[in-house]
Amino acid sequence: MAHAVERAWRPGRALALVAGLLLAGGVLIPTTPAQPSKKPADKPRETKPQDPKPAGPRQKVIQLPSDAGNDVREMVDVINKALEDAWKENKVTPSRPADDYEFIRRASLDIIGRIAKPEEVAQFLKDPKETRRSLLIERLLASPDYPRHWANVWTNWLLSRAGIFGRGMYHEQLATWLEDRFANNKENPWNKIVTDLITATGKNTDNGAVNFILAHVGEAVPPPRRGEDGMFEMVPITSRVTRLFLGVQTQCTQCHDHPFDANLKQKHFWGINVLLRQVVREGTPPMENMRRMTLTPLTLKDNNSANPSLVVGFEKRNGVVLETKPLFFDKKLEIGKESNRREELARLIVEHDNFPKAYVNRIWSVFFSKGLANPIDDFNEQTQVAHPELLAKLAEKFKHYGYDSKKLIRWICNSEAYNLSVVANKTNDKQDHEVLFSRMLMKSMSPEQLFESLMIATQSEQGKDARQQQLDRWLGNLVSNFGDDEGNEVNFNGTVVQALMMMNGQDINDAINRDKGTVAWALSRGRVPAQRVNALYLAALNRPVGQAEFQRIMQKMPLRPGYRDKTESAPYQDLLWALLNSNEFMLNH
Repeated sequence: MAHAVERAWRPGRALALVAGLLLAGGVLIPTTPAQPSKKPADKPRETKPQDPKPAGPRQKVIQLPSDAGNDVREMVDVINKALEDAWKENKVTPSRPADDYEFIRRASLDIIGRIAKPEEVAQFLKDPKETRRSLLIERLLASPDYPRHWANVWTNWLLSRAGIFGRGMYHEQLATWLEDRFANNKENPWNKIVTDLITATGKNTDNGAVNFILAHVGEAVPPPRRGEDGMFEMVPITSRVTRLFLGVQTQCTQCHDHPFDANLKQKHFWGINVLLRQVVREGTPPMENMRRMTLTPLTLKDNNSANPSLVVGFEKRNGVVLETKPLFFDKKLEIGKESNRREELARLIVEHDNFPKAYVNRIWSVFFSKGLANPIDDFNEQTQVAHPELLAKLAEKFKHYGYDSKKLIRWICNSEAYNLSVVANKTNDKQDHEVLFSRMLMKSMSPEQLFESLMIATQSEQGKDARQQQLDRWLGNLVSNFGDDEGNEVNFNGTVVQALMMMNGQDINDAINRDKGTVAWALSRGRVPAQRVNALYLAALNRPVGQAEFQRIMQKMPLRPGYRDKTESAPYQDLLWALLNSNEFMLNH
């Protein structure tokens, strides 16, 4: 097979390899990955099937080091107790713990946005077994990849992936600003970041934060009305601010009272909208079909003389036109004509009870695929809150400890629930059990995570500019398949289209066939196939190869020079390609 596909060239070989070389459907995830040996082994260890019976009493998987902060010990206990009580109440036995290989890959993807490097796996395994996971979490939080990853995540949420701000220079300006804030965590807690986003002014070439509001100003007000109503209607940013920072979806109340929440009225939407009506934009972004043009620098400032009446009119469904002065939900606001309205809005947002709760719930959903309350950004009378006490406690302590994002991540990742396997047992295998967090749910990688992981798996080192250009091309090809225009990632379905996009990518092909790359590194790890295959598995999947997997590989494509392939590296290139196109690589588990 390797010979036939090699001659047909890479796209064809990958399809054949993924379809028939390793396992049916391309799913390589073993039930129990082989354990590491102290020395490279010629014969990888055999994997063992997962016991389908629920586990008995469990010992805690993760132990905190002696120097762990009091907040970590307190909040990890809070999370563990709340979920363990829910498991007992619902007669659910949690899944087995994830093994160390599963954990380092999962934590690396979730915290720094990429898979682990082989040397990082080796360092992790050298740490004391009892505390290695907590030590890993600390290294990941200190990694320079941490601020870059979370800047990507929040830029997509703030700007979405659509429109002229969805990719390119404007998108990168905000990402750069956010990266600097996340890199200086102590000086930039979450409440300060949000305040700076809502109140940002200046040119986007100097202050990328202004692009958040500039991306969502909405329709321009006709020139004759701008003195009274402001330069823009500011409709998109009104709903985006409440949804992202308070978990309250007000977009439908633009046109009518909320159909499911009696507390949300049409006047509430426009009462908040008044606070944004003094925004002025200098410069005009190009249309979407002009994306390739050089993007015009934009400036955001306030015109304190605009909308002097502090009134905005809105039309009811029956055609009646009403007016409202500044409101923050049911709170009437007394704002002077000289007051900075956006500063007042920022203060109201960060002081609202929902502010810490919305952030905690959103971040929890990043790590567990589901929030403690679902939908994650729609707190209303109909919202399903599976663990209200836990959500309230986490929000309270997140606020108490100064809106420190890293603390919240420590609490979550050191919990027992985060350390569980994706493999279900007969007590927790129903969809209704998912909100109990008694097993980990598989997550699709974001396009950025997939790109960064491919760069790591193929050891593709590039300069910053070349890397950004390649990422832009990658996102341009994949975003329509992996995301929506609200910055959300859709579930991976393993479709033929997505698979072919991966397999036929010239960038991936070039990276695999580089003279200096993962295959060359794997060949240097030893002279026997087992050592080399093991190296490829560590690079791509962050685990050793299992014995049964290795035997199947050797049956399908003998890995020795002169057998079918002219070069020693060719069959290993085939194998790496197959690993990168497997579900195990493309899913976060």
